[in-house]
Amino acid sequence: MDKAKYIDHTNLKAFATTKDIIKLCSEANYYHFKSVCVNPANVSLAHDLLRGSDVLVCTVIGFPLGANTSDVKAYETTRAIADGADEIDMVINIGKAKEGDWDYVRDDIKAVVDAANGCLVKVIIETCYLDENEIVNACKCAMDAKADFVKTSTGFGTDGAKASNVKLMKETVDGKLKVKASGGIKNKVQFDEMISAGADRIGCSSGVEIMEDK
Repeated sequence: MDKAKYIDHTNLKAFATTKDIIKLCSEANYYHFKSVCVNPANVSLAHDLLRGSDVLVCTVIGFPLGANTSDVKAYETTRAIADGADEIDMVINIGKAKEGDWDYVRDDIKAVVDAANGCLVKVIIETCYLDENEIVNACKCAMDAKADFVKTSTGFGTDGAKASNVKLMKETVDGKLKVKASGGIKNKVQFDEMISAGADRIGCSSGVEIMEDK
């Protein structure tokens, strides 16, 4: 297994500087990670730094709360792709999920999928705020909206990825979508646990540590 191609090497800190993004991209290029995941304001820089490499540029939409309106999320997506983003990780409207307004959740995701115009879309459902039934329904919304992945967490919630939630998400999407685990994955033991549970991608800021842990 090529560990590097499972990893979205991530820096979504509010205080990430140009120097930090340069370092992130340099590490990603060295290890041939699947992507770097950066905030929208850093997409253009990451795109320029990684031009000609095999590393994709991923960004986040409606991040980290998911509470932007759908049209704003759609515009963020269009702008991010124009700036050079290859993949989009969008946050669902968690409040609407909690009140069971699944039509809204589905349509909100679809607004981003439509705006992405063929670029890969991962749907962050923020599992720490959802019960099992809500996790299942959120995954079904992502399937109905024709997204590509469901993703556990932003890394900014009350908890990160759990193997039990990855397994539940994997069973729910049943091969129709892939699963990304993110949030709190800091070492190879946790990486292996998420892969064993069914994760197809790992989002973390500890990619270098995972690669160097033999």
